[in-house]
Amino acid sequence: MSIRVLKPGLLSTFQDAGRTGSQHLGVQVSGAMDPRAHRLANLLVGNEADLATLEITMLGPTLQFEAPACFAIAGADMQAMLNDSPVPNHRPLVARAGDVLTLGPATPGSGVRAYLAVHGGYELAPVLASTSTDIRGAFGGHAGRALTKNDLIGLRYALPDSEDDLSDLAQTLWQVRIYLPAALALRPRSRLRVLPGVHWDEFTAESQRELLEAEYRISTQSDRMGYRLEGPKLSMTTPRQILSEAASFGTIQVPSGGEAIVLMADRQSTGGYPKIAQVISVDLPDLAQRRPGQPVCFAPVELDEAQQLDSELEDAFEQVHEVLAAARTVLESIAKPK
Repeated sequence: MSIRVLKPGLLSTFQDAGRTGSQHLGVQVSGAMDPRAHRLANLLVGNEADLATLEITMLGPTLQFEAPACFAIAGADMQAMLNDSPVPNHRPLVARAGDVLTLGPATPGSGVRAYLAVHGGYELAPVLASTSTDIRGAFGGHAGRALTKNDLIGLRYALPDSEDDLSDLAQTLWQVRIYLPAALALRPRSRLRVLPGVHWDEFTAESQRELLEAEYRISTQSDRMGYRLEGPKLSMTTPRQILSEAASFGTIQVPSGGEAIVLMADRQSTGGYPKIAQVISVDLPDLAQRRPGQPVCFAPVELDEAQQLDSELEDAFEQVHEVLAAARTVLESIAKPK
């Protein structure tokens, strides 16, 4: 029971909710760049949110199912085809043994990262309580690296081989009406919302104004570790040495050269650069779906509003969870652990 990689795509790695609890050991968190799409893909196939999905960046892989599976794709539109027939994002679908799933280049404007989930999850060995791929550390995920041609990825759960059973399952899943609340849709914002960072008051008034009014662009020197922003240089009123402290997803730090860097999923465990602001968690998926060269603008937000937005996102996930109750029941009744 496995999936064979026929073509690996540009960068396809397994990511879960992240390797939390080990930053004090110098281990980065990693995890999905777009936690919202990752979680949605898992939800669509009846999984818990912390199971790994395959994070696909910009150009997708070609995969062959060697056993039946229920799968779903969320995030960017990678023009997915199952046996040369288009398949939609954001729906649970059924693949038979021998079926080939092809994910192409991301459609412009749809984002750059898609997430592929399978019911029951992939067979991956956890490292420090996570199956996320740490590419720099070469551990986690599948062999600690991105997918390569001819990799075999095990599946933890099996669907029945009977064509009648698979057809009935596919029909049942297709009849489920799935409405995505606005909080779960990828709708790029003109300005990403930020809270003041711990060192906000130490930056010059001009730098504070520039951050909130100027247009920045994502540099080509950007990756899962951090997005470098090209734009006005930022500076502190009185530059000083800062003790290293834990680094967070979405923190905007400013090295001595004045170039802002937004820390992303593969951020270092600690950092000693001044932190001017923090992108709020509900806007991080928007940022993660942007490619080098795209503009980024920021706007201030109050903490109460940021917390309310988080609450609305959780409510949206709960709505979809309820809608998918019947589909989960069917999957749980026929899928068996390997």
